[in-house]
Amino acid sequence: MADISPRTDTSTDADTEDKNLRYLRDQSQAMVVSDASDKSRDQKTLRRLAQNREAARKSRLRKKAYVQQLETSRMKLTQLEQELQRARQQGIFISSSGDQSQSMSGNGALAFDVEYARWLEEHNRRINELRGAVNSHAGDGELRIIVDGILAHYEDIFKIKGTAAKADVFHILSGMWKTPAERCFLWLGGFRSSELLKQSSQQAEDALSQGMEALQQSLAETLAGSLAPSGPSGNVANYMGQMAMAMGKLGTLEGFIRQADNLRQQTLQQLHRILTTRQSARALLAINDYFSRLRALSSLWLARPRE
Repeated sequence: MADISPRTDTSTDADTEDKNLRYLRDQSQAMVVSDASDKSRDQKTLRRLAQNREAARKSRLRKKAYVQQLETSRMKLTQLEQELQRARQQGIFISSSGDQSQSMSGNGALAFDVEYARWLEEHNRRINELRGAVNSHAGDGELRIIVDGILAHYEDIFKIKGTAAKADVFHILSGMWKTPAERCFLWLGGFRSSELLKQSSQQAEDALSQGMEALQQSLAETLAGSLAPSGPSGNVANYMGQMAMAMGKLGTLEGFIRQADNLRQQTLQQLHRILTTRQSARALLAINDYFSRLRALSSLWLARPRE
């Protein structure tokens, strides 16, 4: 018994020491794993914070640009309203704000410019709302509501243009309410539908263009006919007859603008039908950015240095 006890104690001590070593080793490995995990979490946290800061910075820039755009639109609208007020005081414009109707002697061009400025300001607000929803990965339900609202808002400008064309068809046809760069690409008082849907719109667009060319040719021939030599009494009668014919032909201009706007409206609706909600949202943003760049190009051109 005396010989066995010391060996037993020694064996027990050795086992205890082995357990302690294994425990320390396990603890050390656990600490290494924990440190690695902590570092990984720290890196993810830093990346997330950096992404949040970048998103916040971009949001501030967008907000600043939007506020500046609103301020510019507000100043332009104020100027137009002042001109409208002066016109009213001079008795050359009578308007019913309920249906944008003008008297026969009213200044329809000025009224339309005011209405268009208001429409554009609201359109920019809706586009910024859509851009924010797309960038924040909003659901299809939320996007659909915004997209439908923008398409309905487009219908408003087509109605406003239809009313304005009755008052001053030349103002709408010439696009004087647009910036110079936009007027370079103007087609019958608006954008070409084939710029959005090439194949489906091209044929209808060509038909309207040919009709417009035929009208211009017929009008030129009618006006030239009044220049033919005739007797003193015949001159006046011939002139009045030719001008009456020309006036009748000019009346078809309003129809061409109405048909062109119908084509533009149908193109936007077809675009919405063939695309998903998210694709429609991105398409509307692209369309808006295109015309925004044309307006910016006009501003840059007018502000260019002149020697």
